[in-house]
Amino acid sequence: MLLALQLVALARPAYACGCGAMVVDPKTTMSVDRETSAVHWDGRTEQIVMSLTVHGDAPNAAWIMPVPHRATVKLGDRALFDELVSLVKPAEKDRTYFWPHSGDWPFRWSDGDTAAAPAPGAAGPGVGLVGRERLGPFDVARLTATDPDALRGWLTSHGFRLPPSLATGLRPYVAQHWEYVAIRLAPAEKYGFLNGTLDPLRLSFASDRLVYPMRLSRLARTPQSLGLYVLAPHRMEPRGAIGGSAPEVFFAGRIKTRGTPVSALAGTDGAFLTAIDQRFPHPERISGDHELRRAAADTPYRRVHYTDVLMKVGGVPAWILVVGGVLLVVVIALTVRRRRRRSREATA
Repeated sequence: MLLALQLVALARPAYACGCGAMVVDPKTTMSVDRETSAVHWDGRTEQIVMSLTVHGDAPNAAWIMPVPHRATVKLGDRALFDELVSLVKPAEKDRTYFWPHSGDWPFRWSDGDTAAAPAPGAAGPGVGLVGRERLGPFDVARLTATDPDALRGWLTSHGFRLPPSLATGLRPYVAQHWEYVAIRLAPAEKYGFLNGTLDPLRLSFASDRLVYPMRLSRLARTPQSLGLYVLAPHRMEPRGAIGGSAPEVFFAGRIKTRGTPVSALAGTDGAFLTAIDQRFPHPERISGDHELRRAAADTPYRRVHYTDVLMKVGGVPAWILVVGGVLLVVVIALTVRRRRRRSREATA
């Protein structure tokens, strides 16, 4: 299973967002502020649960996602994302220090606030309509296509307006005989705008490899940030950087999720979770889709958030005890030396 958390700030006309492409009327604007995706893969079937947080003045939009095989689409569970974020949060540990810092006595210069600042989801030629359904606020069309221009024409005739550059971006998927999920996004209220977090969608399709479509993101005009949360039988890793910075693992470990939204998606307990962060400062350099493979070993890793705590013994700072003890020894030594000297003088 793979959970992708992707923060994307797109300015018109940057149509790409995460593993798909967002399209709005040229006279309107919309940005995808956050994209959260959870993908489960068991070696045969892949499931992606995606939720978008959008802002702008567009009354509707279209989101296009390529998939390697025929997909089914259902509504997802919002609670899934809260659980996954909780699973990868850093461990909390205390880290003791001996000598007092500036905020400790006797170096506390003021009684002011010393808190530190917080640290910095009838078809035309060449196109086949597999199915169309209404899921909550979404109008979902599942398509096949042998010609990207035909795909663009069909979507346009049904209210999905795509730029010509997107047809070019879809061409590699057409060559590989991939299919598409086209989703019309509409506000919950009539005559409203698309704003806020949309209901999550759950896509399922057959796949003999864990792949996260990223090729369309090269159409974006602004840097992108991608978080991949991979749940599988073993630790997973990307085969390559696909034109971005080196992927960085920020969590890896086997988790227990029985009776939770994650287990409802994965269908099993004790899966291995790998969380990966990656940045794409130059989206035009994205060379393909992300494909993940099993890592050489199931090595666990977890970030640790340390809280610095002054070392104490019985509630008393250890440095005071040590310094006081040293001073006491010095005083005793000087006293003994003085007495011995007086004793020798008295017997002289």
